[in-house]
Amino acid sequence: MADCTIDWDAFFTLHHDLPREGPGSDAMTEQVARGLPPLPAGAILDLGCGPGRQTLVLARTLKHSVIAIDTHRPYLERLAMAADHAGLSTLVETRQQSFFNLADEPDGVALIWAEGCIYIPGFVDGLRMWRPLLVPGGLLVASDVVWLTDDPPDEVRAFWDEEGAEMRTVEEKCIQAAAEGYEVLGTHTLPKQAWWDEYYAPLEARSAALRDGAGPALTQVLDGNDHEIDIWRRFGDSFGYVFFVLRKVADDSP
Repeated sequence: MADCTIDWDAFFTLHHDLPREGPGSDAMTEQVARGLPPLPAGAILDLGCGPGRQTLVLARTLKHSVIAIDTHRPYLERLAMAADHAGLSTLVETRQQSFFNLADEPDGVALIWAEGCIYIPGFVDGLRMWRPLLVPGGLLVASDVVWLTDDPPDEVRAFWDEEGAEMRTVEEKCIQAAAEGYEVLGTHTLPKQAWWDEYYAPLEARSAALRDGAGPALTQVLDGNDHEIDIWRRFGDSFGYVFFVLRKVADDSP
């Protein structure tokens, strides 16, 4: 989770050239993408794309051009190289831009993909902010961290409260989405393996390698990272990432 006090140079030292910037897997992205209903005409936006693993999966699976948006230029450069290597460069466009200030697409947006980034504006604020960009019947797919139990332990509740996460159950977030003008088409829970294999395992190894000689700022980032992994190890059954597949409801619908 983002922290307004974080030292970003230290953060990117830890996260440089990792496979992913959040829990996930190519298989899960493909599963969710293949299950989407037919898309209306319009653009596909991949918000907070990071190094773009899911961008490549979307382009390959949907056979549609994808506009990948992030504020961190090195991520976009890495994605462009990966797209070229995968033979997908004609389907991937990168934009260095904030998703708080998105420009209208000429023909509207058919699909907004927000994998692991809607926590930044907050679930409800993100749904509200991006809804006007969607064409009628357009889809928004967002993954967010949720409670998987109605009674999480106090320690893990305190951790997510400190992180500023708006933790809710899947059912509560579905109610929030409906209140913001979306039909919930489905939900998909990320398996625990997708947290570890390409996210926490590389992060843990990188953190250990950087410990020797780390200054105060980097040490603070490493400590926070290691604490988060420890919380997941001990309490990972009580929370998880869930994909919400949402369709924009017409404004005049009851």
